[in-house]
Amino acid sequence: MVTQILAIGTAVPSARLAQERTRDFFAAQPGVNRLTSRLIGAAFDQSAIDTRYSVIGGLDSVGDASSNSDVFTENRELLLSPSTGTRNLVYRREAPLLSAAAARDALERAGLSPADVTHVVTASCTGFFAPGPDFLLVKELGIPASAERYNIGFMGCAAAFPALRAATRIADAQPGSVILVVCTELCSLHIRSSNDPEQIVASAVFGDGSGAAIVASDPIPDRQAGPALQVGAFSTAITADGEQDMDWTIGDHGFEMRLTANVPRIIGREIADVVGPMLGGADVDAWAVHPGGRSVLDRVQGGLELADDAMQVSRDVLREYGNMSSATILFILQRILADHSLPEGASVVGLCFGPGLTVETARFTRVGTEAGSDK
Repeated sequence: MVTQILAIGTAVPSARLAQERTRDFFAAQPGVNRLTSRLIGAAFDQSAIDTRYSVIGGLDSVGDASSNSDVFTENRELLLSPSTGTRNLVYRREAPLLSAAAARDALERAGLSPADVTHVVTASCTGFFAPGPDFLLVKELGIPASAERYNIGFMGCAAAFPALRAATRIADAQPGSVILVVCTELCSLHIRSSNDPEQIVASAVFGDGSGAAIVASDPIPDRQAGPALQVGAFSTAITADGEQDMDWTIGDHGFEMRLTANVPRIIGREIADVVGPMLGGADVDAWAVHPGGRSVLDRVQGGLELADDAMQVSRDVLREYGNMSSATILFILQRILADHSLPEGASVVGLCFGPGLTVETARFTRVGTEAGSDK
């Protein structure tokens, strides 16, 4: 049975946050002392991020300020602290729109229509409601009401690979399936002004975005020819420690991220032992590494002894979008899928990191490059 990712679509909100201006916004908040100001400067300036996107707007953003800015800022100067319920209302309004935009992009790139979709798998950890985005995607896009729906919730930054793994299992078990996978994260909904170094880092690196993938198995439906990613093996591992270093809980004023300085060190120490057995000595033509932050990418590169160009796509996505949690890896895979320089049969390896610490890996083969041109 051959299962492929036929296309990947992406979407971001209209408000673009320039990192330097966003840094100055946080540094200007009441209660920020000299030490906190230095921590903010270091976190933002060393992030290797130039821009991020947000459904909030109002943080001295470029583009639409967004109607949500009044919920989170006063006169676009003071950062407010809305309740978790208020933040979730914004998620309920904005997440379906972004999910639908990414899904439409993926379907168009695949040359398929919503009527072709047989299953929907969604993943998110930045908001909750029911009936959820999976239900609204069916109604909004015109997917058949008989399409089976599944939601993967609160698995953090690594959730895209469990979502793709579930889609692959469905495709393998039910030949001819077309599964729409959508990962949408509105991380900026949970920002807050804080003197806590971990919260400052979170405010410096997370952004909003949505990625969607079309997964299908033989017989692959008729569509416009083009490159695809043939899905190979998945693996998952839990590091020896780190459960207390990356977690994501629900507080009274938003979801609270704990992301300590130990995370990159743990990943760097254990990544070779996790990836080695999965590779089995095989060559890799392209790497898709989740950019949890600049230091995470540095530790992965060092731990696996990778050349600079192997990390370039991951670093580019980090620089342009920040860490969009589970959606980020789909932005990276989309670029790899569109890379004209990769030959037929190119080997692609993906790595994602989530709470626990959990390391998710996936292998793909780029195929169909001779059948058509990239879109």
